[in-house]
Amino acid sequence: MARRPSRSDPVPVTITTPGQPTERADAVRNRARALEAASLLFAARGVAGVTMDDIAAEAGLGKGTLYRRFGDKGGLANALLDEREREFQERMLSGPPPLGPGADPAERLAAFAEAYLHLVLDNIDLLEMSETNASGARFRTGAYALWFSHCRILLEDAGAPDPELRADVLLAALSAEQVRHWSEDQERDRHDIAHGLAALAQSLTRGDRSSPRPRR
Repeated sequence: MARRPSRSDPVPVTITTPGQPTERADAVRNRARALEAASLLFAARGVAGVTMDDIAAEAGLGKGTLYRRFGDKGGLANALLDEREREFQERMLSGPPPLGPGADPAERLAAFAEAYLHLVLDNIDLLEMSETNASGARFRTGAYALWFSHCRILLEDAGAPDPELRADVLLAALSAEQVRHWSEDQERDRHDIAHGLAALAQSLTRGDRSSPRPRR
C-alpha cells in the first residue's frame, strides 16, 4: 500500500535565497578555496584564533578578494556555516529516514534532535557567533525558520498540543550556548546528550490536550 502523504514530508522552506545571479567560474573557485581554508584553520585554532590574513594565505588569495566577497571574518564564517546547514537541510528534507521523509513523525523529530546536535557540536564556534552577534539574531535566520517549521509540522502530525511552543522548546535546547554548557562546562559525552535530546523530542510529541486551570 502506498504511504499516505504527510505534512511532515519536505516543507517548502529553504535556507538560501532563490534567484541568485550565476557566478563566474573563477569566483566560484575562489569562494570554495576560501571556505576550505577557513574550515581547516577554524578547526585547528578556533574562530577567534584565525585572522583574515591567515585565511588569505592558506587559500592563496589576496586579502582584498576575501573582504570584497565576505565583508569580514564574521561574513566568511556565516558563509561556511550556510554551506554546512544546507547539507543538513538536504538530508532532512530528502534523505533517507528517519531523518528524511518516510518515518513516523515522532521518530523523525527524535532523529532531527540527534542529528542537529552533532551539527551544533561540529560547528559550535560558528553557530555561537551567528546566534549571538545581536539580540535575537538566532530567531531571524532562514535556518531557524526552517528548523522551526520542520519541528512544528512533525509535532502537528504527531498530534502534540501547542506545537509552536514545543518546537521552540526543543530548539532552545539545541542552541549553541546550551550545547556548549553541556559539552564543556558539564563535560557530558555527545552521545549521552544526543540520547537525552532524542528522548525529549519523543516526549514532546505526546501530552494532554486539556488546558491546565489557571492559578488563582
